[in-house]
Amino acid sequence: MSTTVERPQNPRRASGGAGPKPVTSSSGAGLAAGQSTGRTVLRYVVLTVLALIFISPLVFMILTSFKTSNDAGAVGASWIPSPFTTQAYESILSASGTPVLRWFANSMIAALGNALLVVITSSLAAYALARMQFRGQRLVFAAIIATLFVPPVILIIPNYLIVGELRWLNTLLAVIVPTAASAFGVFFLRQFFLGIPLELEEAARLDGASPWGIFWRVVLPLSRPALATLALLSLLTNWNDFLWPVYVLFGPDAQTLPAGLSTLQSANNVRYDLLMAGAVIASVPVLILFVFLQRFIIEGVSRSGLKG
Repeated sequence: MSTTVERPQNPRRASGGAGPKPVTSSSGAGLAAGQSTGRTVLRYVVLTVLALIFISPLVFMILTSFKTSNDAGAVGASWIPSPFTTQAYESILSASGTPVLRWFANSMIAALGNALLVVITSSLAAYALARMQFRGQRLVFAAIIATLFVPPVILIIPNYLIVGELRWLNTLLAVIVPTAASAFGVFFLRQFFLGIPLELEEAARLDGASPWGIFWRVVLPLSRPALATLALLSLLTNWNDFLWPVYVLFGPDAQTLPAGLSTLQSANNVRYDLLMAGAVIASVPVLILFVFLQRFIIEGVSRSGLKG
């Protein structure tokens, strides 16, 4: 004789597996939304304050360039020009002893030439270190990276002697060629090339493309953001360089903008209106380039460190 014991059914299973529904509190959701809004407002306030801090020197420079000589050099002068005048620009552009337009052209030629050489040499070296296997590859890359720790001022005398032997003193070649090999450019582009899928290059190789064809037709088109970023950084470095042009450029017509603008001030007399006008002229191309290449810079920097 057997007895059957009935087990009590699970209330959750009996109701189709649905347990008690959680009770949502409208006050808790509102509190979380309020905290999120408060953090967003605080974030925008901090960013606005930082933006004002960083942009204020630029605004002060532009406004001072439209002041008179006495107003620009006065102690405790207001930011707003009174009167508003373009005398500084007229003086700096018309003076025979300060050929600013010639300095501007020299700086543009030197910066563009140097940026082009840096992109060419760095892209070739970076692709070899990223994709080609050869003996001593790691040692070569380590030696290139080690040069980043050498202060540039140490290389002034050796570079000066080399430029002198090549008879490049007082020519733009002296400020274009010596820095054409960039260790940072090799490192930056190598990191970007490592992030490009190998399948794309293998597909091109199966189609009969040579190593140069793969580099030229596959790798470089995919690396436009990184190439634009490196070109702009190299252009800015050469454009703002002051110490090296002072050593190798002597004549007034051979100067670049940073070295030439330094002649506008002396030990006893400083024309702040002229200095600020020259600084505005030197800053305009850089700001324009940054506005147009900002998208490539952000993409290049964000993708350069995907793979080490």
